[in-house]
Amino acid sequence: MTTAREAPDILSPEFAADPYSAYRVMLEDLPLVRLEAMQSYVISRYEDVERAFKDSTFTTDNYEWQLEPVHGRTILQMRGREHSVHRALVAPAFRGNELREKFLPVIERNSGELIDNFRDAGRVDLVEGFTTHFPINVIVDMLGLDKSDHDKFHRWYTSIIAVFGNLSQDPEVAADGDRTRRELGDYLIPIIRQRRENPGDDLLSTLCAAEIDGTQMSDDDIRAFCSLLLAAGGETADRAIASLFTNLLLHPDQLEAVRADRSLIPKAFAETLRYTPPVHMVTRQVADDVTLSGGVVPAGSTVICAVGAANRDPRHFTDPDSFNIFRDDLAADTAFTAAAQHVSFSLGRHFCVGAMLGKTEVEVATNQLLDAMTDIRFEDGFVPAEQGVFTRGPTTLPIRFTPGSGERRSA
Repeated sequence: MTTAREAPDILSPEFAADPYSAYRVMLEDLPLVRLEAMQSYVISRYEDVERAFKDSTFTTDNYEWQLEPVHGRTILQMRGREHSVHRALVAPAFRGNELREKFLPVIERNSGELIDNFRDAGRVDLVEGFTTHFPINVIVDMLGLDKSDHDKFHRWYTSIIAVFGNLSQDPEVAADGDRTRRELGDYLIPIIRQRRENPGDDLLSTLCAAEIDGTQMSDDDIRAFCSLLLAAGGETADRAIASLFTNLLLHPDQLEAVRADRSLIPKAFAETLRYTPPVHMVTRQVADDVTLSGGVVPAGSTVICAVGAANRDPRHFTDPDSFNIFRDDLAADTAFTAAAQHVSFSLGRHFCVGAMLGKTEVEVATNQLLDAMTDIRFEDGFVPAEQGVFTRGPTTLPIRFTPGSGERRSA
């Protein structure tokens, strides 16, 4: 096993600027890294990360200190029957007919409304003008909440994500996360109680009414799930759409292929999830001593699964540092299921319940953006760059374009 002194420092500015160079070193020579500053271990190889997501030895007990202070207790921390019941209570809203019939129109409407703000302008910062607002608007609309409170939701979402990436345990970030939990609870709990009495045709009402074997979600269960949905759903879709367009603009031939054949959008999204995933690191805690590539992780230790590294493991993917929507080692038909070949949605029992919602959002947004914009290119002199460590993506994406047909296309 290696020491932190020999390994890339994931808290360093150099790592934040370019984690991919560090990932190559870790994948080749340092598959298990001890981080003394965080009293944890980093694993990077695909086989180890896959095992961490599927093997019950790797628990989510770490979320008690990592996420519970800002979210409360969520399905991420549950096990056994409790986990399966709560997952079954929320999952139907994010797949199949419920998603297509009830929420697809919500997604299409919110995408179109944002695009209407710039479709004739010929230029836009795609992050500021679209991606940072779109998923939050969708979630707020799905829940049947007031979109005029968007600024509140955006602030809460930003605070929650900051806590998630608070590797240095900054007390001010933690305090802001605690404040966000209280503010979001003060906002949501009265609305949840109102929806129990007077349900509507929205996701919040669906969650209030959902029942399996006599079990319902409590008010605080629903509040915690909404907090998780706001953070996880907002962050991943925001960064995924921005990264997808960045990758396509950097590969104009692939951009034109997607424009000509929209059935390639799932392939472009799947490859973006592999190549530049929105979430680069996911943590677990081991219940027992476990042997991985590079050594033994002692029981009770926190393990940081380097998703961004595993998705570029040359043992699993051919030419992993190249963006290629046509690669044959990443199947689009399973990329948004628990059988995915990438690990960006996790795997196993904690596979992302909102994966199909994210896929639908990305397909709708990409279709509508491509319809509204032709001849898309970066602003002169702009060089795209990602930011973030735990979560990562472009924070600005200024582009020029020629206005398209103005028609809105569905997924």
